[in-house]
Amino acid sequence: MTITLPPAPQFGAPIALRPAPDVLAFLATRRSTSAVTLAEPGPSADELDILFRLATRVPDHGKLTPWRFIVLEGEDKARFAGKLEALALSRGDPKAAAKLGKLKIPPLAVAVISSPKPDTMPEWEQILSAGAVGATLLYATLAMGYGANWITDWYAYDPQANAILGLAETEKVAGFVLIGTPREPALERERPEASALVSRWQG
Repeated sequence: MTITLPPAPQFGAPIALRPAPDVLAFLATRRSTSAVTLAEPGPSADELDILFRLATRVPDHGKLTPWRFIVLEGEDKARFAGKLEALALSRGDPKAAAKLGKLKIPPLAVAVISSPKPDTMPEWEQILSAGAVGATLLYATLAMGYGANWITDWYAYDPQANAILGLAETEKVAGFVLIGTPREPALERERPEASALVSRWQG
């Protein structure tokens, strides 16, 4: 699929707000894809560049860019998973090693890293911005026609696993976005009743 995007707006350029019914229709049926169904092909290098461009158009109070990406694919991803497996087995934890299947199977994984900056902006807002990046990357990938799943597991939180990934002490994994071509369609899951979650403050 050929992806054609408008050029990135210049700083300070006015951006018109237009209704986007196709986006609303996409969100109405958006569904993550099971990681274990994801196979080759994944996005090309050019497509991945587009996904990162889209993912970074998120709210970012103070323009701090308190996040970054680590791409894991091919032999490098296999080596990363192998080091995690060795770590789990060295602890006598075969269940943790078995949980690496979701990471091993898809052709591509993108680790979205929360990387808060020292600033007057609250760290909590910076962490939320990293979450927005992860969600936008997930949605953009699905909109491009690939399957995608945002996961975390023990290796997202484990200090030694984070060291293997190359994180600084102040950084955390917001999530691994697993990407590929689904071998089977995703099935709809149970959804909350939105009206039950809404209240109106009346003073």
